This record gives sequence, C-alpha cells and structure tokens, in this order.
Amino acid sequence: MLVALAAITLLVAGCSGRSDDGGGGSEGGDEKSSSAASGDFGDLTGICGPGDAKAATAQGVTADSITVGVFTDLGFNKNPEFVDAANVFTSWCNAAGGINGRKLVPNIHDAKLMEVRQRMIEACRDDFALVGGGVGFDGLGVKERLGCLLPSFPAQVAQVTAIGADLELSASPSRWVGYDSYYGFRKWALDTYPDSRNAVGILRGDAAVTKTLADQGTETIQAAGGTVVWQDAYPASGIADWTPYAQAIKEKGVKGLIFYGNPTHLPKLEETLTGMEYKLDWIDTTNNNYSQDFIDQLGRSAEYQNNFLDLGGFAPIELADEIPALQQVKDMYAEYAPDATITFPAMRAMSAWALFSKAATACGDELTRKCVYENGLKETEWTGGGLHAPVKVGDKTSPSPCFNLEQVTPDGWKPADFNPDNGLYRCDIPPYKYTQDYGKPMTLADVGKSMNDFN
Repeated sequence: MLVALAAITLLVAGCSGRSDDGGGGSEGGDEKSSSAASGDFGDLTGICGPGDAKAATAQGVTADSITVGVFTDLGFNKNPEFVDAANVFTSWCNAAGGINGRKLVPNIHDAKLMEVRQRMIEACRDDFALVGGGVGFDGLGVKERLGCLLPSFPAQVAQVTAIGADLELSASPSRWVGYDSYYGFRKWALDTYPDSRNAVGILRGDAAVTKTLADQGTETIQAAGGTVVWQDAYPASGIADWTPYAQAIKEKGVKGLIFYGNPTHLPKLEETLTGMEYKLDWIDTTNNNYSQDFIDQLGRSAEYQNNFLDLGGFAPIELADEIPALQQVKDMYAEYAPDATITFPAMRAMSAWALFSKAATACGDELTRKCVYENGLKETEWTGGGLHAPVKVGDKTSPSPCFNLEQVTPDGWKPADFNPDNGLYRCDIPPYKYTQDYGKPMTLADVGKSMNDFN
C-alpha cells in the first residue's frame, strides 16, 4: 500500500500486467520486426544497431553485452510494469543489433519496498548504469549509488533526496526539484470551476511521503488563488467504510478534491459520495490512476463524478493511432510481451530506455559511464521519439511548463477541454516554485565525491 501512496507523481502503482519472477535479466527474442531492423524509435534514428565492439570498457560492459540495472518493487506490489518495459525494449534493441553490437542485459533489482539499499549495493557491484525503473523509497539508495558513481536514467523518482540527485538524468521527469509541475492543472481547475476556488479538500493515505505531498499541494492551491478548507488522512491500508470521509467532504462543502493514495481506494470513496448524491466539481485523481482498470472500478461514478488527471506533457496512450512513437510502443509490446499491460510508468520507462540507448550508441566502442552521461546531457529538446513534450535533460532549474489533462468518461480516458496551445499540450502557465523548504536532492559532495571522480 505504501508504494501506491508514494506513487502520486511517481506512478509506481499503475495497473498490473503479467506476472514475472523479477529475478535476473533477459535478452529477449531474436526475431526482427521492421522497426527493430532499423533501430529507429519514433523520430529517433539508429538508437540501436550492430557494431564490432572488441573490449570491456567499464563495469558491466564486455565486448558482447551491457548489464543495466532496473529497480522495481515487484516483490511487494506484484506490479511487473518496469520488468516488462525492460524486457520489451531490450528485446527490440537487441533484435536491431544491440548497442553497437553489444546486447543489452537487464538486471532486475527487486527492492520489495524496503530493500532499496541492499539492491543498490548489488547494482554498484554489477551494473554499468540504472535505466527505466522506480521504487517507492528510492531515497534509501541514493547515498550508495552516488558513492559508487552509478549513473541513473529512471522512469520515475519518489523521495526528495532522489529527485534531481547527481548523476541522474530523467527523460520525462515525474517531479522537479523545488517546483510543482502540476500547478497549471490546479490553476485551470480553479479557473474553470470558480465555485471550487475556496472549497478545496485534500485526502491522503497516512504516510510521511504523502504528508509532504499534501503540504506541497496546499501551498500550490493557495498560490493559484484557492483555499484548502478540509484535509485529512486515512489508514494507509484502506478502510471498510468510507462514509466518515465522504460525510466530512459534504459537510465542509468541498468542491474540488486532491487525492493522494492507493488507486483502489479512491473508487470506493467516490462510490460512497455518489451514493450520497454529492457531486464534486473536480477530483484530481493523480496520474497513477491513468488506467482502464481505475475507470472500471469507478462504476457509476465514472459518469456521475468529474475525474481528471494531468499527464504532465506525455502523449495519451489512447491517441496511439495519431502518435507514431506510441503506436510503435504498442507494436513492441504486442511482439515481445503480448500479455503485458502498457502502463503510464511503463511509457516513462520507454523514454528512459531510448535516452540511454541513444547516448550509449553515440559513445561507439569506447563505452564509459562518463560518455553516456555527457551524451545524455546534450539532449535539450528530448521527446522520447515523440512520446512527450520537449525536456531539457539534466536541467534541474527549468521545469517544462507543458501539461495535458485527461478526463474520465464512460467510454474511457479522453483529453479534457483544457485549451492546449502547443499541439497536444498547454504550455502557457509556468510551474510553481515552492517557497517552503521540503528538503533537497543528494549530491556527490554529500558522499565525499565530485565529477572529477567520474569516468
């Protein structure tokens, strides 16, 4: 449950796909699809392909393979989304020839929620880099990662010490250092539903990470000209009867609700509210609920209540027929993991894998951590091949202003009417910079290291 609570912007929860034992890597299949044969991903050309590598140039790198770590909480949340994404992408890339002829070997590190430090020590011993993963308590392993100078290309980050930490390159950041990237959504909600401006509520699972998120949400609502009139926490494991919380929401006259918690809990609260015939102007479900499974659980509330979420500038999966990169991801899953579910965190993972692969391929035979990291930093308009709005990789001070809203309908998730001004996205509301101190990311200096040690 705690992983899902941590997943408000991390998206750790998602919906489950096929099961996987999570132990060790897989080089995937050998059959080449047309996209694999070219090594092109979306509008990125040749990010994977053949070569004639001859030497072991770094830890985890041989003349034949590159061992790459993937962090997951699979043993706790039973969600294989990052394992599936790793196996799908590496199978596709290897079918194209790998990274200059070296096969990508995903090394799965199952943190099981609380074993982050132990798995990071193993990654420090075995891996060339970390790619395409995420865990609820990632802050527990940052010290070890920086201590062994292990670069990371995460799918998502969770805790303050990990968000924007040194040697981390986020292809599609789920959170930004010192900023609330969901400010645009919340300002839109208050402007679109003015009755909610002075009637916002926040409900969270009772955990330290969601306490910080609720405090940040309160500050953001106030900055957008709103007022939080009610805030509460429910037991992290959930409850049998949501009536007390629904009654409190009604008694306080809450019109807009921000929910930080397990995706399976919100539908139960909404069922109670709908049974009381109390309709909110908007509910910020947060994008860890971006799945058909969530809509199915809502039942009649899918039509009665107004559920929204912000994809933060990521193209909606239901528009795959209009976005070549999205369609390619669907085709890759159909070929290499037909029983797996494509979740939103998995989509973030695909962008991370693409960034790593392009950066590594550009290194040629002399593949080193420093080369991959520096090549990743060169990407100032990274879109993951067309999966999301442009990101200046490595820039921790200039978060993307682009957002895009999805709304629940009886027919599934659909783009909301949020006045996009840049294709699929709206980019005219700058992210909000927090005035309160919520902590800071860990640096190399914190572990007695510097970039001079990195090679």
